[in-house]
Amino acid sequence: MISDWVATVFTVILVAIALFIIWSLKMRYLPLIHKLYLGIAISFGIWLAALLCMKYTDPANMKMLWIWDSFTYIGVAFSPAFTLCIALVFTKGWERMRPLGWATFIVPVLTNIIVWTNPIHHLQYRVFSVVKSEIVFGPYIYLSGIYTYFCLIAGMILMISFAIKNDSRLYLKQCVLFSLGGLVPLVVSSLATFGPASIPITATPLSFVATVACNGIAIYQLHLLDIKPIATQHILDWITDCYLVLSDEGLVITYNKPFEEIFASRFGISENHYLSESVQEEDVEKKKAVYNLLTAIESCRQSESAVSYEQAVGVYEGDMYKKNYYITDVTPLNIHEKLSGFVVIYKDITQLKKSMQQLQDSQTRMMEQERMAFLGQMMGGVAHNLKTPIMSISGCISAVEDLVEECASSLGDEEVTADDYREIYAEMGEWFQRIREATAYMSDIITAIKGQATTANLSESTAFTIDELVGRSRLLMRHELQSGNCTLEVEGEEKSRDIVLHGDINNLVQVLNNLLSNAIYAQKQSGGGVITIGIKQDGDFLKIYVKDTGPGVKPQVKRRLFKEMITSKGTMGTGLGLYISNTVVRGKFGGSMWAEDNPGGGAIFGMSIPLSAVSEAQFNEKGGSRQ
Repeated sequence: MISDWVATVFTVILVAIALFIIWSLKMRYLPLIHKLYLGIAISFGIWLAALLCMKYTDPANMKMLWIWDSFTYIGVAFSPAFTLCIALVFTKGWERMRPLGWATFIVPVLTNIIVWTNPIHHLQYRVFSVVKSEIVFGPYIYLSGIYTYFCLIAGMILMISFAIKNDSRLYLKQCVLFSLGGLVPLVVSSLATFGPASIPITATPLSFVATVACNGIAIYQLHLLDIKPIATQHILDWITDCYLVLSDEGLVITYNKPFEEIFASRFGISENHYLSESVQEEDVEKKKAVYNLLTAIESCRQSESAVSYEQAVGVYEGDMYKKNYYITDVTPLNIHEKLSGFVVIYKDITQLKKSMQQLQDSQTRMMEQERMAFLGQMMGGVAHNLKTPIMSISGCISAVEDLVEECASSLGDEEVTADDYREIYAEMGEWFQRIREATAYMSDIITAIKGQATTANLSESTAFTIDELVGRSRLLMRHELQSGNCTLEVEGEEKSRDIVLHGDINNLVQVLNNLLSNAIYAQKQSGGGVITIGIKQDGDFLKIYVKDTGPGVKPQVKRRLFKEMITSKGTMGTGLGLYISNTVVRGKFGGSMWAEDNPGGGAIFGMSIPLSAVSEAQFNEKGGSRQ
């Protein structure tokens, strides 16, 4: 039977388990592994309580002794199952192992049913006794015993293989602690079953004290068997491509497998060695990545804040060498406001950089295509615009030639006075002035066309006034305005000369021309009319807009404007205009485009440019600007 000192030990353990159960039940939330450990504690507590009851029960009262013995099987059967379930949850995750996790309790439930119904079938005991030498077990004892050994051995194998597979000192410690808690009852149970009769029946429950103690220390004191470490690693692996953990002195604590493949194996970085040991003075060129990391760590230490930088690393994929790019974040780890280490996170941005470059190239091509398409549409109007000054120049030259001939033929004529020659010269001067005006007009057209023909990726940032912007657009759109029977007015024109923007005027001319072209197309449908260019300040933005009195924009179309390529011109439109214009305004001027209904009918399309990109020009007495 149970000796007095063993009963004392059991009583102390039982009190501790009772206090632990009360404390656990008061907790608002228990992690799954904590619940499983609570299951071990409860089943083990029932086991000990039943053994104590057996000690203080009359040895002649075999019925009560059998009842208390039946209670012990709650702990005997369920404790190993709970141990295996903890290993399954920790190494595999409960969501993946839910069916198997529940299945581990089938045999313990069956064991208790058979024990409590033993007088009917005698599968557990053929002869029951509290004296070990007098007990005769039934055939079921072999199944329950094998299952107990299976649970303990399987749990240890799962933990050991998990630690080996993940190759981490953290998991190695978990493995040792868990295995120790399973190995002690495994050995003692084997000796109690197959060993000499002198081994008391209390040896097995005493051995499970090691299981409860090791698991309890691991879960509540060292947090080794908590699900938090494995969850943290999974999260880090998910949100990062590589990570490295260092002590405050630069000792390498741990890192994941991708870091080992890309950095550690190449640069000689290993756990339990200082990071600085992996580089020497002669390694500067070969190990720039490590030197950059050491510099960032020192900066992080001094600033006590996170440090980020971009790191390029050459890698081989088969026989092909290429460069990968990583955003590296070095973050200090503080415990009780004291620097305790650093975590270094690497995020692979190689594909992102490639995609961004492809997007930029694609946008450049689209802008170039739209610009060329617009120029193609505009060439007919430009030809018409140039024809008028050319014809004017031709007429002026003919008139001057007639005056020259008249002047030459009158030489020696006494009736022709000096005043007559002055009148001829004055008339010739007027014709020359008209030629100068026509050539200046042609020069303006050529300048505007030349600027619009410049490729999108060769844009040049300069200072220009709103007046220059509107003037170029008016000049280039003159023929299209005339063809659409439209006239152009400017609101706020008196201020347009004083407002200076910084950027490529050709980009903004393209945007404004696109808005004007859309307004002319809309205005044509109502027989033409007035199209207004407006300039006004609205809060922190300068607004430049084009207003028409056409049929307006349908709500379903308005929702998609600037977000995708959409056109209301049918086969006459590409849908690129507003989409590219929005890209230009955002990318080149930091602004945005917008659209709204015109209260007088029609639509208003415009752009809002931050005032930070706008300045006021100062004019001297002669009207010239002083930048």
